Amino acid sequence: MTDELGARLKAYEGQDAAVAAEGKDPVNAPMIRHWCEAMGDTNPAYEGPDAKAPPTMLQVWTMGGLSGYAGGRTQAYDELLALLDEAGYTSVVATDCEQEYVRPLRPGDEITFDSVIESVSELKTTKLGTGYFVTTRMDIRVGPHLAGTHRFRILKYAPTRRRRQQKPALRPRPVVNRDNAGFWEGIEHHRLLIQHCTTCDTLRFPWLPGCNNCGGPDWTPVEASGDGTVYSYVVMHHPPFPAFDPPYAVALVELAEGVRMISNVVGVPYDKVRIGLPVRLEFQSYDDELVLPVFRALEEAG
Repeated sequence: MTDELGARLKAYEGQDAAVAAEGKDPVNAPMIRHWCEAMGDTNPAYEGPDAKAPPTMLQVWTMGGLSGYAGGRTQAYDELLALLDEAGYTSVVATDCEQEYVRPLRPGDEITFDSVIESVSELKTTKLGTGYFVTTRMDIRVGPHLAGTHRFRILKYAPTRRRRQQKPALRPRPVVNRDNAGFWEGIEHHRLLIQHCTTCDTLRFPWLPGCNNCGGPDWTPVEASGDGTVYSYVVMHHPPFPAFDPPYAVALVELAEGVRMISNVVGVPYDKVRIGLPVRLEFQSYDDELVLPVFRALEEAG
C-alpha cells in the first residue's frame, strides 16, 4: 500500500523550520547558576570572571517561553504539523535529542539560530501508536560563528486503542547502557553503588562516563550506606500509567555520602512525605525480574 501522506511529508525535508530567530536573553550567570544548582554540578569552570555555560545548556538559550521569540517558526513547519493533525496523528511526544558543541558560550553572548526540517520518517508503529518521527536540526550561533548544533526528534502519532488488561502491567524497565550497567548489576545484588573519582575524590550520582567536577575519566565504585533524607519531592497525580497507582510521592533523596538520587518513599502515606524526612535504603521486588532501590521512612511524618 502506497503511503501517500508519507510522500507529502517527505517534500518538507530540507525546508526551514525557523529562520534568524533570536534568543530571549543573552547567556547569563544567573541562569547558569540555577542550572548548576539543579544539576548538582560544582565545576568551577561555570563561575567567576572567566565562566562559561555548561555545554548541555545549549537548548536553554533558544527557548522562547510563553511569548515566543523574534524570528520564529516558519509556515513550512506549521504546514507539516497541520498535515499530520488532519490525518489523525494528533498526539506528540519528544523522543530524543542530540547535541554537538563547537565553541563554549559565555555570559554576555547573544545567540541566534536557524532550524531546518532534517528528516521525516516512514510510517512507524510503536507501543504508543502509529505515526511519523520528525527530526529538526537547529544551528546556534554567536554572531557569525557556529556555537553548536541541536537535533530534536518528535513522534506525531495516533494513539493505540488499548484493550482492558487481563493481568497486571509490568513496571517499566530501566534503560541500561554501557555507562550505568555497573550500577544496575549492583542493584541486582542489593548494593547501591555510587562513583568515586580517583582524580579529585568527588563522589557522583547518577553514573557518568566522566567526572563533572574535574573531567577525569577514572573512577571506582563505592557502596552507599543507605542512610539519607528527603531533599525534595513531588506527588504524582496525573497522568496515570500502567503498573503505577497514583497518587504517590517521588522523592529526591540526599544520601549520607552527599549525592542525591530519585526514588520512591515507602512506609508513610504520600501526603506525609516531607523535606528532611530521614529514610533508609531498601530493595523492592516488583516482579520475578525487576528489583529497584526505594527508601523507607524512619519516622512517622506528622
